[in-house]
Amino acid sequence: MRIHLYLAAVALAAALSAPAADADDAGKAAYERLCASCHGADGKGNSAMAEAFGGANLEIANQQVAGKKDEELKKIIADGKGRMPAAGKSLSPADQQAVVAYMRSLAQ
Repeated sequence: MRIHLYLAAVALAAALSAPAADADDAGKAAYERLCASCHGADGKGNSAMAEAFGGANLEIANQQVAGKKDEELKKIIADGKGRMPAAGKSLSPADQQAVVAYMRSLAQ
């Protein structure tokens, strides 16, 4: 009986963690597709793109970005900012949230 409860608990934990892993994967995939070319794979900014943009700070793996609220970051992702293009039509709100979560993981 104990082993059945243990196996049920393990199965439940795996089932509950799968959507979180999928969201993490979705955020990383969207970031790599839409953001990494300017912000860098590690969030520290692509120096060649920063130079092309007149010395713009493209780093997002920092405390300033980490201090922003999710809604503010999602608005920037959806609407764009400065030379950053809007991604609101190509990313669902859930995907935008996944990108925000992935961005936050880069700052840790």
